[in-house]
Amino acid sequence: MNQEASRQAPKAGHFTKDAPNLTFIGAGNMVSSIIGGLITKGYPAANIIASAPSRKNLDTLEASYHIRTCNHNHQAAHDAGVLILGVKPQLLQAVCEDLAQELTHRPLIITIAAGVETAQIDQWLGGGFAIIRCMPNTPALVLQGASGLYATAQVNNEQRQLAEQIFSSVGIVEWVEEEENMHVVTALSGSGPAYFFLIMEAMEEAAVKAGIPASSARKLAIQTILGAAEMAKQSHLEPAQLKRNVMSPGGTTERAIKTFEEKGLKDIFNQAIEAATARSKELSEILGSKTIKN
Repeated sequence: MNQEASRQAPKAGHFTKDAPNLTFIGAGNMVSSIIGGLITKGYPAANIIASAPSRKNLDTLEASYHIRTCNHNHQAAHDAGVLILGVKPQLLQAVCEDLAQELTHRPLIITIAAGVETAQIDQWLGGGFAIIRCMPNTPALVLQGASGLYATAQVNNEQRQLAEQIFSSVGIVEWVEEEENMHVVTALSGSGPAYFFLIMEAMEEAAVKAGIPASSARKLAIQTILGAAEMAKQSHLEPAQLKRNVMSPGGTTERAIKTFEEKGLKDIFNQAIEAATARSKELSEILGSKTIKN
């Protein structure tokens, strides 16, 4: 971000009419959820523009949030204070190289493309940019997301604050100091919603098999997961203690927990997180090797 945009970065808790211009390259579901959250939290619609090849998603964004839209990335990026890259990883190199000559004003770059390292993006843009890498997750669509962020050394405190505000509009934000740890963030919170959908699916199927109607089983499973998560969020206790608080000696919960432990549930989760982390690294290496070849 240039010095003027840095000075205009809003303070924590609110946005002003002088907030930097946000340019979104891409108009998919994640971009839409971020824009929706920003508008809900008071970011001025006039300071947001989105660009994509097709008008379909852009028309929806324009009608829903009254932001500016266009089909030309250069036009959208011309006066960007913050440029948010929301395209698929395999398209990112072409998008960045095409924009490189348009970004002489040096906006803050934020990428939400999974697996693409900041050094690669900086190379494609021509070098020397302040870049923040973000891994949001799909609950951002209902403003309950969890986003992991990593900032390069070129990012200043005002830019970090602004990025945190942007993604706090759709959930919580956690910073990591080593970019390598973004692979773990991907495995934990990026992929994590699917783990709980699997648990929900398993609970529902087991309850139906035991005789409860499917509609009731689903409602009970969803609310149980939601309630447990809210208890953990509000409590100062560790999850292990919260678990013990539900268990009575010789009771039903104890019997169920012992079954999970005997079947190695924690080992299964450990293996799953390790597998997802490894795959994130593999995908990053694949993208990196393509960059080297080019």
